[in-house]
Amino acid sequence: MLYQLYELNYNAAQPLHFFAQAMQRALKSPFLFGGQSEMVRFMGATAEMVERGTRRFSKPVFGLATTKVGGETIAVTEEIVLDKPFCALRHFSRATDRDDPRVLIVAPMSGHNATLLRGTVQALLPHHDCYITDWVDAKQVPLSGGPFGFDDYVDYVIEFLRFLGPNTHVIAVCQPAVPVMAAISLLAAANDPAQPPTMTLMGGPIDARAAPTAVTKLAETRPLSWFENTVIHSVPFTYPGAGRRVYPGFIQLTGFMQMNLDRHVDAHVNLFKHLIQGDGESADATRRFYDEYMAVLDLTSEFYLETVERVFQTYLLPRGLLRVNGELVEPKAIHKTALLTVEGELDDISAPGQTLAAHELCSGLKTSQKFNLFQKGVGHYGIFNGRRWREEIMPATRTWIRRHDKGHDAVPEGDILPPRTAKAA
Repeated sequence: MLYQLYELNYNAAQPLHFFAQAMQRALKSPFLFGGQSEMVRFMGATAEMVERGTRRFSKPVFGLATTKVGGETIAVTEEIVLDKPFCALRHFSRATDRDDPRVLIVAPMSGHNATLLRGTVQALLPHHDCYITDWVDAKQVPLSGGPFGFDDYVDYVIEFLRFLGPNTHVIAVCQPAVPVMAAISLLAAANDPAQPPTMTLMGGPIDARAAPTAVTKLAETRPLSWFENTVIHSVPFTYPGAGRRVYPGFIQLTGFMQMNLDRHVDAHVNLFKHLIQGDGESADATRRFYDEYMAVLDLTSEFYLETVERVFQTYLLPRGLLRVNGELVEPKAIHKTALLTVEGELDDISAPGQTLAAHELCSGLKTSQKFNLFQKGVGHYGIFNGRRWREEIMPATRTWIRRHDKGHDAVPEGDILPPRTAKAA
């Protein structure tokens, strides 16, 4: 019933939403007397806050139309190269003959859209041929699309790697760390030619026991039945996926915001002040962030509950007990895929130590094939977005990829910056 009540409240607020929109347009009219007065700006700011508070934020676009390769601006074209019921494999095709290492970015399926990694892709594009997993909102998938669980996620990763072919590097951001390691372990055990030369795991819960957080504590203190009875709901009849059992995105968003409620409240208070002051640049920055942050998607109940149980309650991967489609996952079988882990000092989602645990599990790798990048002064989001990502983490990541790439020459001169805050695992 919660999902239905949420939809009812949203629909009930639409008259107020449309009124706020009309008020905004009227106050921006060039014919309005005193249109730049403080009173008019106050009324406009109030109308915008009401409009945003009653809006359903739609899925954003990547909007990466160009990039720079070797100092030259070139066009970028997005194309879906493989379309699955629950995921589209999206390619950022660059209009250049330069043959750079191919990278599959596995975006998290944790409530936000893959566009949350826009900054990740943007920074990698000048140096890599980039693909990304663009996960589909579960409420948009009809029941005829079948279920989608943890094993299906692993199968998708394996299928994408085989589709892209040998010498495809993998970057897993946050949640995908466990299924990506599982996929590569299975490929290694089968000596599959689709084994990637490198896997980069960024802020992921490889061993959630290593460093407790609010996320891990919640999973530890509640039985799986509590999650199933409390946060799993049926999709309303107004969506293509009507009747599908899901973990709604609005519940995940509420949880994320409660973890840093003061910061989010302050951000919206400052947005209101910027609007009154006419500080359009600051207001635009806040708008852009929350347009992305507030756009959420639903997860299938199978995937959500199986992830809670296997990753955050029974810790099957670090205990050597994880099975995918009945096959035991053994990271020690990995010998050809070099491992880079990235952790943020201030990460309160996957705290330092959780991702580092991957090095012990991948006991078949040589010391030269393993490296841990510990980034000081950044939280979870800062690992894959923002200045530290662009200036320090990304250069170290592309250096690692080039070093272990099988089909390309050494790094072009002046193209790579040395990692400055890295330390060995």
